[in-house]
Amino acid sequence: MIIEFEEAGIAFQNQAELEVYYKGRKLNKKYKADFIVEKKVLVELKGTHGLTEIDEAQTINYLKATELQVGLMLNFGRSSLEWKRVVY
Repeated sequence: MIIEFEEAGIAFQNQAELEVYYKGRKLNKKYKADFIVEKKVLVELKGTHGLTEIDEAQTINYLKATELQVGLMLNFGRSSLEWKRVVY
């Protein structure tokens, strides 16, 4: 993905450490995102038999905690790419 982002000229951070918030207050904890794209979209990479409600709930929690609004889950564990857009 890094090569694809670079070739497309898309700004991204790989393994970006993000501040975690609770009720608007910054916690003494950091979350490491697989990718943050254009400082707006959280990208979570998976390699499982299929995306589950648990994966979606986890992504929503990451969005809440980092104060981002849009997430994209990409699962490379199937014969074809599985993806889901998550909005908080």
